[in-house]
Amino acid sequence: MTRRLRIALACQQDLGGPPHPIPAYRFWRGFFADACAEGGHALLETPDCDWAAGLLPRTGSDHATWRETTWERTLAWLRRTQSEEPIDFFLGYLYPQQILPAAVADIRALGIPCVNFFCDNVREFRHVPAEFSGFDLHWVPEASALPLYRSAGLPHIHAPMPCWIPPSLRTPAHHENPEGVFIGTKDELRARLLAEAVTLGASIHLYGTGWIAASAPNEAATAPPTGFSLQHQLAYARQHGWPALGRKILSRLRPPPPFVHDFGDRAHLPLKTEEYWRVTREAAVCLGINRFPCPRHSLHRPAAYSRLRDIEAPMAGACYLTEWCEGIDHLYDLGTEIETYRDATELVEKYRCLTADPVRRARLRTAGQHRALAEHTIPRTLDLLARRLGLS
Repeated sequence: MTRRLRIALACQQDLGGPPHPIPAYRFWRGFFADACAEGGHALLETPDCDWAAGLLPRTGSDHATWRETTWERTLAWLRRTQSEEPIDFFLGYLYPQQILPAAVADIRALGIPCVNFFCDNVREFRHVPAEFSGFDLHWVPEASALPLYRSAGLPHIHAPMPCWIPPSLRTPAHHENPEGVFIGTKDELRARLLAEAVTLGASIHLYGTGWIAASAPNEAATAPPTGFSLQHQLAYARQHGWPALGRKILSRLRPPPPFVHDFGDRAHLPLKTEEYWRVTREAAVCLGINRFPCPRHSLHRPAAYSRLRDIEAPMAGACYLTEWCEGIDHLYDLGTEIETYRDATELVEKYRCLTADPVRRARLRTAGQHRALAEHTIPRTLDLLARRLGLS
């Protein structure tokens, strides 16, 4: 264990009003704050900085103003804070468009190492963005993203997704429901997989945005406008490659029919926080899905990477069955701590075995939770970061 750390955090904080119309982001800051408090570390945050606003769609000049103002305030605050008591490192969860490389260099010049966590590398990038190159260290949770950082020659550690759960959720649930659940927003890849599993006989309840029409997201409010200008298409090709651009243009010219499946009374609205944890912990089987929509991959051969749910559900004591992906076998002993599947047929086969075997479910709950709480916590990763930065 390292000494008590003083960590300056820039992790999608906002100003506390109504949330921005971007995908869920507030829980990240909460995870880090609670984990640091439990680990005895001091968490430092720039006053009056809205980091999440840097993800909103803006004109170039508006975004430049936000970036300059935010980093200027952060640098001034860091100088004052560092002069009062040294800061061990600056930890960001920052997208490329939020980063001002000159400001990162200025923070390092103050004697404060800079670390960036990023968890959607394989979804967002083919190459590590140039904006990431100024950091001293990168926290990379996806095993399949490690070659990107090695190829770029950037210092990095491979560590689990950051997750914290309250102590009250670290004991076994007192009740178990007989069926399985999947909790997450609907997308076409998930819907296709679950429709096939349900057709093959898996009795799974679905909770989240989009599974019933009343909870479908307002895409106009949450998705930035992309347009179809030459500039937008060239940027799209740089990010995803020319084959992906070709598929995009073809889909505009010949839109494929939407995938429709009626999940009936197995589809439910999103859960509130307390219900979320209760349903996760009490389900006979909690299902994870690691495939993700990406222009570089087709619907029929999707890519996958280990998601936050792979840490969160076992940590809360769920009996967890998740989609196999690269690196999952380094997080858990498969078959002993969690179970995995590679397609709908294997999903249904293992789901049936687990729902028929309460003794094995209990063993998976206990072993998976023990592994997650022992090895996959935020304080443990902060220790790894500190050691790598020479702060032990």
